[in-house]
Formats: sequence, structure tokens, C-alpha cells
Amino acid sequence: MPDAGLSYHAAVSKFSALTVLVAGDFMLDRFVHGKVNRVSPEAPIPVLSHGRDDVMLGGAGNVVANVAALGGRAVPVTVIGDDEAGAQLRRLFDARRIDHDRIISSAARSTTRKTRFVAQQQQLLRFDEEVVSPLTAADRASVLAAFAAELPRADIVILSDYGKGALADGVAAELIALCRAAGKQVLVDPKGKDYGIYRGATAVTPNRKELGEATGLPTGSDAEVEAAGRLLRETCALDFVLATRSEEGMSVVEAGRTLHMPTKARAVFDVSGAGDTVIATFALALAAGCATGMAAEIANAAAGIVVGKPGTAQTDPDELLGSLSAAGRSDGPADRDAITRLAAAWRAEGLRVGFTNGCFDILHVGHVAQLEDAKSRCDRLIVGLNTDASVKRNKGEGRPVNSEDDRARLLLALKAVDAVVLFDEETPLDLIKAVMPDLLVKGADYTIDRVVGADFVLGRGGKVHLSPIVAGRSTTATLKKIVSLG
Repeated sequence: MPDAGLSYHAAVSKFSALTVLVAGDFMLDRFVHGKVNRVSPEAPIPVLSHGRDDVMLGGAGNVVANVAALGGRAVPVTVIGDDEAGAQLRRLFDARRIDHDRIISSAARSTTRKTRFVAQQQQLLRFDEEVVSPLTAADRASVLAAFAAELPRADIVILSDYGKGALADGVAAELIALCRAAGKQVLVDPKGKDYGIYRGATAVTPNRKELGEATGLPTGSDAEVEAAGRLLRETCALDFVLATRSEEGMSVVEAGRTLHMPTKARAVFDVSGAGDTVIATFALALAAGCATGMAAEIANAAAGIVVGKPGTAQTDPDELLGSLSAAGRSDGPADRDAITRLAAAWRAEGLRVGFTNGCFDILHVGHVAQLEDAKSRCDRLIVGLNTDASVKRNKGEGRPVNSEDDRARLLLALKAVDAVVLFDEETPLDLIKAVMPDLLVKGADYTIDRVVGADFVLGRGGKVHLSPIVAGRSTTATLKKIVSLG
């Protein structure tokens, strides 16, 4: 069951404990990079001067790579060719320390390889080497046995169908039946027009064009996507449909509701493999206990990151948390490790990270003014919040009035605050050293020589700012007024 109280930070932190079983069409993605300076005298075509080759996991292999990059344990199950391309696939898995014992090499198959020729960051041509055919009876039996052997240890299952034959002729249906019998959620990245072959899956993840082809309905507007998704869900006995809509984001169509989410991409560089990122991230989030809408938002953020990178790229937990928080998705206090990774991810994006700290027991206009002033001087603001125990030590019995969880939630409701982290020490110095802020902010009732961490921040080339105090506004004054009214 989904965990309604799960935060985005908590969900992503669970990824490392999850196992995702991935079956389908595994292939190689080769990128040949070079420069084009002239047109061939032999024909009206560009001449590519070779620079370098990059070889990456493609198809279902990229799904596995995305799961691993996000910290999950990915288990690939398939049949590939007993050829050089297949051997290269295994070497790529070895380089990522991904166990490929359940991948079967067969002389009866050919490993698909897609070669893209790229110049000045633009693809000129794609050259595919493949033989599309269903599995032989022997290979089919082997892959079903390997899948069944791994299924009990899987938290969720992905079927990645690229139409090369690994899931053809009823294999997908057999795998879905095994998952349903074992009580495992199974997500399908579909291919072709007949989605009846995926009947009974938890969900399918078509793009807008595929959704239209599968249903015969228009998918140009949100309403049309919803109508097509509902038809597909009902006719194929799916729990829900997750439809990706390219630069417009994605939609989740469930029995009782539909959610439309705009894209989180800052810039689109290359959409190769973005669907693999979506299904990998969505599966991890779903297995971590997220509701479908929350899982889709996390997957949407991941897709927004990878389309800004060349080739079949992946993202990691640091980048993902940074994107989620930047989009206002931080909804609970982060632990210290998470906040350290988050700050590092923001700095890597070229963002200026600010830090301030305090008890913030009864939030008042003075606090809000200080936080807004701090945020106006940085791109991302982290608040170090005293735990209940440290407030009691500093302020005495009866304090805090509000719990640390309530105080954190109130702070995160403010537009100025991007993340909150608790600290229990006498001072926030260790926390400041972990965050390494570019800007350290305290109230103007301090002097710089009295600000904890000032020497550290200034020594790194950062700045310390003393924020103006709003006269007559304080927690102590508010409590005195409450007492006098009582």
C-alpha cells in the first residue's frame, strides 16, 4: 500500500534497498562523434570526420542502467546473441557492477546494435543492425525459468518491449501471469498497436503517439489523452496508464482520476532513452511506497534531467533530489547525508547555496522577513533547525511550543525555504561544514565575529550576511502576550 506520509527525500533514500527485475529487448547504443566541415563531392551528403565512439547500454539495458544509477539493484533477464555485440553488453554490465548471470547467450539470436552518427551535437543518421524474431522454444523456456527464479526476490518488475522479439509470441503474457500470481507489480514499456498482449499488467507507459496508435483515438489535448488512457485501461485490465507527452510532461490515468504534470526539463538536448528513465524511476518510486501521482512526479523530474544530456543518459539520487527540491518538492526535513548531497547537486548546477539556522519555534513576521531577505541573496536556501531536545537545552522547560516536525513543515511552506535539516549539536558548525554554503545568514542582532561558521564560509570565498531585524517581533514577546491574555 502507498505511504501517504512519505516525503520525496524519504522515497529516494529507499531506492538503494530495492530490487527491480527487468526483462525485454537488450541492445547496444553506439554513438559515433565527429565534425562536418564539407559536403561530399560524390553525393549531396555531409562528410563526417571521425572523432570518437561511445558505446552505451540501450533498450532494456538502459532501463537497467537507470535503475542502477539511482541506487537500486537491477536484475536483467533476457536472451541475447552469442556475438561480439552481446559480449560488449556484458562488459558494460561488468563496468557498472551489474550482475548479468540471468542473461542467456544464444547462437540462435543476434544482439541488436543501433549506431547514431553525431556532429555538432546533432544526429545525422541512425544505422540499425538487427534481426527481429521471436525466441526459439529452447530460449523461451530458459528465459521463463530464469525469470521465475528471480521473481521472489524482486520488489517490482519492468518489461521493456522494443519489438525485437524477446517478449513476442505470448512471452509478455506469460511473464505478466507469473507476476500476478506472485503478487508483484509489473510495468510495461509497450511496442506496437495491440496492447492486448499486456493484458493484466499493473500499468503500461506509452508515449502520446503510441497511445493514439494503440487506441485509434486522438491524443492532442489533455482531455483526449485522458479519454484514450481510460479506454486502454479498461480494455486491457490495467490498474492505470502512465502516458508521456514529450515536452509537455506526462499524464497518469487511474480509475477515479487523471493527473497531468508539465515537464520539468530546463532544456531539451537529446530525448534518446528518456522513456527508459521514466519507467525505471517510476518503478523505484512505486516500490518505495509512493502513490502513483507522487511516483510520476519523481519520474517526471528524472526525465527532465536526462533530456538535457547527450545520448542515452541517466541521473542519480543527488541530481534527482536537487531537481525535486528546486521544483518545490521538498516536503519534510532531510537527514544530514541527504542535505549534503542536495547542496552538492545544487552547486554542481551552478546555483548559489545559502544557509541560516534557528529554532523558529513560533513562526512570526520577523522570521519570514529574515528568510525572504536571505533567499533574495541566493538561489537555494537551506535552514538548519534545532531539534526539540536542543531547543529545550537552550530555552528551558516548556520549549519548544511546536514540535520539530511541525516547525519544519511550517518553514517548508514558505516560498523562501528550499530545504530543512535538523541538528542537535550545541552549534550548527558541523552542519555548515557539511553543507559548505556560499552564503551564511544570521540576524543583525549578531556581529560577524559572533556568527558560528563565519570563518569557515569566508575562508572558502563565501559571504556572511546579517539580515535586518523586524522590531517588536520575537517568539519571546509572542509567548509573553499569550500568557498575559490567559
